Amino acid sequence: MVAYIYQKLLDEGVKAGQTPARTRSARNWFRNLARQTTGIQPNTIIKTAPKIQLTRVPQVGFMYHFFYDPKTKDDLPYYDRFPLVFPFKRGFVRQRAIESGSFLGINLHYLPPQLRARLMDGLYTISTDKTFDENTRIRLSYNILNKASKFRFFKPCVKRYLVNRVRSRFVKINADQWDTALFLPTERFVKKSKSYVQRQSRKMLA
Repeated sequence: MVAYIYQKLLDEGVKAGQTPARTRSARNWFRNLARQTTGIQPNTIIKTAPKIQLTRVPQVGFMYHFFYDPKTKDDLPYYDRFPLVFPFKRGFVRQRAIESGSFLGINLHYLPPQLRARLMDGLYTISTDKTFDENTRIRLSYNILNKASKFRFFKPCVKRYLVNRVRSRFVKINADQWDTALFLPTERFVKKSKSYVQRQSRKMLA
């Protein structure tokens, strides 16, 4: 079985004396490591993810990967088949879980790497704790995102996802894996190239 890439890079970081997310230098170390990783396929992530990180019920404030097939894909200028998302507003809710309907999320793939990192640095400041483990999440809401300049890069990333159009289980990315996931080349844009999509995002922020 192919090694689960997030855990593999995390193990390398720990051996090198780095603790992801807790300091800027550590975050940069993991980000640079992830940039050097090529050839990772979305199917590999889904198939090799630990069972404990697979779910059909994502929750607000955690990071997830999943396959997605938009209902209106014929009308969209482009879309990402394998989003990297922080859900922040639920559709139908019970016990803080997204159970049906739709949800709004921030898909980080829509930003070029340097802006992605700046947004993520801002999000770290509103995490629920500083342990950065499987229980850590981001305190997200549209009001929080919209009121501080450090979050200003989020707007091109806001997408609505219909739960019945999700085509895989959700892979929960634990907080100590966020900086690896941030830069792995897992985006799968349809109709337009990654560079085109990210240029359009920059124009939205101008």
